[in-house]
Amino acid sequence: MRLQKVTSLPPQAERVWQVAIHPTLPLVATASSDKTVRVISLRTYSSLSTIEGGHKRSIRSVAWKPGLTGESVLCTGSFDATIGIWRRYEHDLDVGNSQEGDEEEEEWRFALVLDGHESEVKSVAWSAGGNFLATCSRDKTVWIWEEIDEDNFETLEVMQEHTQDVKCVTWHPEEVLLASSSYDNTIRLYREGSEDWVCCSLLEGHIATVWTVEFEKPASPGYREEWGSRLASCSDDLSIKVWTRITRSGSAAEAKRAPPSILRGELIEENWIETSTLPRVHTRAIYNVSWSSKSGRIVSCGGDGRIVVYEEISTVDSEVVEGDERKPPKAEWKVVVELEGAHGVFEVNCVQWSKRWDKDAKGESDEVIVSCGDDGVVSVWELANS
Repeated sequence: MRLQKVTSLPPQAERVWQVAIHPTLPLVATASSDKTVRVISLRTYSSLSTIEGGHKRSIRSVAWKPGLTGESVLCTGSFDATIGIWRRYEHDLDVGNSQEGDEEEEEWRFALVLDGHESEVKSVAWSAGGNFLATCSRDKTVWIWEEIDEDNFETLEVMQEHTQDVKCVTWHPEEVLLASSSYDNTIRLYREGSEDWVCCSLLEGHIATVWTVEFEKPASPGYREEWGSRLASCSDDLSIKVWTRITRSGSAAEAKRAPPSILRGELIEENWIETSTLPRVHTRAIYNVSWSSKSGRIVSCGGDGRIVVYEEISTVDSEVVEGDERKPPKAEWKVVVELEGAHGVFEVNCVQWSKRWDKDAKGESDEVIVSCGDDGVVSVWELANS
């Protein structure tokens, strides 16, 4: 197989840090050093809006709020240490069905600013239900916010578990479970306890900065139904690891239904183990991984300019039972395709799987990869037979 470019959009003025795929609409949002967010149609690959004026420094992260009808909401995290909330009614939002020109910038409303972080905000993420927002920063903290009413957010917790810059926050696709990764080489998981949010697991195994963590999507086939949740991580140590939560006696489905155990107001620690290390391809820091909900494949990108796609092919060991714990088998992955120089000589900062929405889409299972880089370009790729 090979990665074939579908299109590239005209570059933004400065590097694009991140692309965020809308959960239900054919839209992608970009976070850029030029202090703007661009909203792009994945149906026509045209720019629909440019959002600006809310931040004084680079926008490092952007996230769509899920579960909404009638409006779209974006959260932005900036190097100016603030978080922005932006709103727009969907009936005003052309998702690319028409052939008209760019939308008016005024249609996005800068609703409010969330303050609290003492340094650059590196990542923002909404929970699956959309009621919780997580943010993290160079100030070593993870903040958890709850939206009480429209444009009214309450700080639920400030987690200070990491000892260095926190690079990424991400939520479980079905549970109220938060993961963060850091310059301190660790991954931490958090749940809501009887009174406070607590760190319920510490994942150690990387020997350098962990840039991104992402949970396996619920629609991924096979392994997850039997063994429960998995998490992928990528690092400055040139490795991509997959971690699996160990369930106590009983099936993964039973474990998902049962609430976490609580003892003296604190959660009993969850046990996650490393079950895979993907084949080593990258030669410089791996900045981002994305796990497909359709094919179960993982795509990665990094400072070496490569985009790499991996596929799970087998389990190499049988399950192990120790006491009341079932330990999952080790899983083996292979490289499906490797593309060098995806953005020319520039670093690739983010890759995300997306449903394919354009005229060449072959069905609901068809997907593309959206990438962005230091060249300010957003590119769209398809997997094609060689």
